[in-house]
Amino acid sequence: MSRFWSETVHSLTPYTPGEQPQIEQLIKLNTNENPYGPSPQVITAIAEANSADLRKYPDPNASDLKRTIADYHGLNINQVFVGNSSDEVLAHAFKGLLKKNKPLLFPDITYSFYPVYCVLYEIDYQQIPLRDDFTLNIDDYRIPNGGIIFANPNAPTGIALPLADIKTLLERNPDSVIVIDEAYVDFGGDSASKLINDFPNLLVTQTLSKSRSLAGLRVGFALGHADLIEGLERVKNSFHPYALDKLALAGAQAAFKDDAYFISCCNKVIATRERVVKDMQKLGFSVLPSATNFVFAKHAEHTASVLFEKLREQRIVVRYFDKPRLSDYLRISIGTDAEMDTLLDVLGKLVSA
Repeated sequence: MSRFWSETVHSLTPYTPGEQPQIEQLIKLNTNENPYGPSPQVITAIAEANSADLRKYPDPNASDLKRTIADYHGLNINQVFVGNSSDEVLAHAFKGLLKKNKPLLFPDITYSFYPVYCVLYEIDYQQIPLRDDFTLNIDDYRIPNGGIIFANPNAPTGIALPLADIKTLLERNPDSVIVIDEAYVDFGGDSASKLINDFPNLLVTQTLSKSRSLAGLRVGFALGHADLIEGLERVKNSFHPYALDKLALAGAQAAFKDDAYFISCCNKVIATRERVVKDMQKLGFSVLPSATNFVFAKHAEHTASVLFEKLREQRIVVRYFDKPRLSDYLRISIGTDAEMDTLLDVLGKLVSA
């Protein structure tokens, strides 16, 4: 460790992103990327924005994109915040809305960036265990807190909390900001965005990386009461006012305008997921109920770590978490039908060997 590091850096255990292996003819099912490319309208919009105007700074307020997102969700433009990926949006939320004199609450199993941000921004936090079936019990959150955050549907489990439970959680915590991280909501979850006008303490974050096939563009956004959004803007403009470049702004706006393509892609992923779940169950896997573009599964007779390595030998990469409560499971992104057929064929041979 460097002697030039600050105390904060010494205390950090950084988030570990999913592997991006450089293997030829790889079936990559480890980072929950959409198997289908972005809308052709997105490609066209980015190409048109790729001009001599790149010499100029982009709109620091991203007004056109915010207006498009606001119209899409039936909100006002001052209820929308955009950033360079939902991770950056979440970082601003941690810094600007969740650093209080009481602990921030989140599940023991959820997006693993949350404790990293807590250490980075020196936020006291408490992790609340999920039930044995990996569902979230809102009654466990009836304790003093400086805020609550969780992914819904959750990661890496894929399980969604009903909107009625989120509403109850908001009603019970009127003085705390509650952040619902909806990175996967378009694959079967019920967005809390429809509750925003009823609850000034609700912030909903989403990303274009998954359902809109734009992981390579890095665009995220938040929806909430104007006061919460203003707090995020104050943090952003004290850190990085030109968050989104011209190409990202153009592509993101086009992605929202081609709703038919978006819906079609989501439906294809959902249909493939449901088929894969049934086929994996026939092979002896237990699969958690998923409202995402991945499944979380374990086999009664074959250890996850061994299956992970055997799949890799066959040029199929999935995600394995060597952590308590998770080490029996594999997280498998939903790919194309052809990719999933290959996966199922290989898994069938492995579990019958």
